[in-house]
Amino acid sequence: MNASVDTVIFDLGNVLIAWDPRRLYRQLFDDEAQMEWFLREVCNSAWNEQQDAGRPWTEATALLRSEFPQHADLIDAYHDRWEETLVGAMDESVAILAALKQRGIRLLALTNWSQETFPIARQRFDFLTWFEGIVVSGEERLIKPDQRIYQRLLERYAVDPARALYIDDSARNVAAAEALGMHGLWFRDAGGLRQRLVELGLLDSAASERRHG
Repeated sequence: MNASVDTVIFDLGNVLIAWDPRRLYRQLFDDEAQMEWFLREVCNSAWNEQQDAGRPWTEATALLRSEFPQHADLIDAYHDRWEETLVGAMDESVAILAALKQRGIRLLALTNWSQETFPIARQRFDFLTWFEGIVVSGEERLIKPDQRIYQRLLERYAVDPARALYIDDSARNVAAAEALGMHGLWFRDAGGLRQRLVELGLLDSAASERRHG
């Protein structure tokens, strides 16, 4: 094993757990263009990100209902039916996580996620128990790419950033980790992740292919 990296830190959403509000809203809209307008102008990413930063869902939905009263039921659905926005486990990535666990690699997670909805994921995805620790933005009231949340993870779990690989589907979140001295990988697919782990000596290429190919 490459002695330079002994800890792998995963983002969760769209790295190990596929998430897309369209999974819910395609059930509520007959017109795709109207759905896209709603997710761009009403329940948009910037609004959702504030729940990841710790804003209560009751406050968030009330704010939008006052601004868009004609869409009150659709706004409430984002929280009330939030579990339906979970597409499911990303099996190829979870297989890689399992291989790292089998190799005894230290595993941590750092996720932008609402503290109110993350328990649903904990209950649904058993592999979340494989992590030594998970830092959840909503619980910390800090959100990536704010470097303070990365520093909180590093300090809480006594991680040497020079010996850690950070994986995220957001390039700006990876850049923030790299600025703190971590190795970084911008996740785009499981194949690229596996290749990087092989390069770092954290997985064996041939064994990986036999086991998961």
